[in-house]
Amino acid sequence: MSRTVQIVLFVVVMLVGAVGGYLISGSPRTGQVAAERVLGATFPDLSGESRTIGDWKGKVLVVNFWATWCPPCLEEIPMFVRLQRQLGGQGLQFVGIAVDQHDKVVEFVARNAVNYPIMIGQLDAIKIAETAGNHSGGLPYTLIFDRSGQLVSRHSGGLTEKELKPIIQQLL
Repeated sequence: MSRTVQIVLFVVVMLVGAVGGYLISGSPRTGQVAAERVLGATFPDLSGESRTIGDWKGKVLVVNFWATWCPPCLEEIPMFVRLQRQLGGQGLQFVGIAVDQHDKVVEFVARNAVNYPIMIGQLDAIKIAETAGNHSGGLPYTLIFDRSGQLVSRHSGGLTEKELKPIIQQLL
């Protein structure tokens, strides 16, 4: 194989890799479209009142998709409650989107003294999470927005305080 062909192949492979990486990670524009869709999503809260996730724009917003039947979801919620209590005054706001039955969520929230807003989502919530990168549909799925509404972090699976707190503190 000639040197010119080798160079052309190398350049093609590098371009394909770069484009593939770009598509997998999502362009900044794709991230902003996802952020706008999430922040524009409306779900009923526990009292049945429609709320839009973007109602909390202007705060560091942690949006967590979860369910009462999801063990990793239940493990991280006490940490969310604690961080909401500790950092809420500095502009942190957790919002839970339960992909679950209303009565089970109400019972769980009361029993565990959840101190942040919870909304009930079903298939619409799963679609919104998918728009924001949760292509597997797994729970929990957490999105973190800065005060201006930019989506800055996505996390599939349970979060630890060691993973979450530095992200939040950097944004506060």
